[in-house]
Amino acid sequence: MIVKSILIPTVIGVLLAAGAARAQQVNVEQIVAQKVQAILPENGKGGGVAVAVRMNGTTSFFNYGFANNAQNRRVTEDSIFNLGSVGKLFATTSLAEAVKQGQLSLDDPVAKYVTELQRGGDIRPVTLGQLASHTSGLPRVPQQYEHWHRGNYTWPDFVRFLNSWKTDPKHEPGQQYLYSNAAMVLLRVALERRFNTRFAALMQERITVPLGMNSTALPLPRDLLGRAVQGYGQMGKPIGRPGEESGTFKWPGAGQIYSSSRDMAAFLAANMGELPDRRPMENAMALAQQPVFTVNPHFKQGLAWQVVSAGNLTIVDKNGGLPNTSTYIGFAPQQKLGIVILVNRGKQHATGIGRQILHALAQDQSEPSSEGEAEPDKD
Repeated sequence: MIVKSILIPTVIGVLLAAGAARAQQVNVEQIVAQKVQAILPENGKGGGVAVAVRMNGTTSFFNYGFANNAQNRRVTEDSIFNLGSVGKLFATTSLAEAVKQGQLSLDDPVAKYVTELQRGGDIRPVTLGQLASHTSGLPRVPQQYEHWHRGNYTWPDFVRFLNSWKTDPKHEPGQQYLYSNAAMVLLRVALERRFNTRFAALMQERITVPLGMNSTALPLPRDLLGRAVQGYGQMGKPIGRPGEESGTFKWPGAGQIYSSSRDMAAFLAANMGELPDRRPMENAMALAQQPVFTVNPHFKQGLAWQVVSAGNLTIVDKNGGLPNTSTYIGFAPQQKLGIVILVNRGKQHATGIGRQILHALAQDQSEPSSEGEAEPDKD
């Protein structure tokens, strides 16, 4: 009888715990399904959504819609999306790792490594930290400065632009927040020069291989193309080919990074500090998340990461967007909640949906603020 009296409460406790876990899972699924309705395409139009939620140390995947309408192929956690500007995090994470290892400094001028810029003027004192935090003063894309330029930028075109670039009171390095794709591409080149390694290989060595991110690449290799989603415009019309690079900058390593929600969930878990066997990498990731520039009371800028506050919730996040993709990754550090949203349709408000889900999961009734949201990547 003594054994029974011990066993019965134990069994009841296990059953109750299992029931509570199932109820919580259902609740998460309901919250996600409700919130993503706003970015799901109407019947007959292309596109879908892949969501990964990190909660209580585990990851759940939720998938909606089509990876490729014409092929009747649905979105899964292994579908591969163009990350847009979320891919900037791979450059700044690599930078933070190098800083932690004493291999370079955030205060190093970019011209120290990209020696072609030593012939320039105002670009020479711009630092790696300023490039990584959107405080370099460089424009979003070179065409905003060189209005006469037509077409894409090759590497010689880009060097010419950088060496001729002049600051003004609204573009002083370190003095203001100016979202810049040009700065982040230059940061990749600086890392390549410092380590004499292509950025794609550097990203693999420092991040994707250690985290087992086998579906993340720049550019997307042939063996992964079969899982690449078709990108669609806002109204659901196909744009480009699956896995196709696009953008302003045309040289190896300057394009967009591709990944799956499964892979990005691993990247999210590491950034949340939940992989104890990856402590050095997580320490570097924590450095990248630290605010280095205050944009307004609700928005501080880290190394590509944004730190936004609304109600009693602080969220560390990054968004991205192109005409055929909308992406978001974010987490609430104190609540240990995180989310990845990948949409193969352009101009969808993945950022707002992601923040709403984080607030709902945190049982915070205050409305998420849109203050501080970086504009989508317009490459």
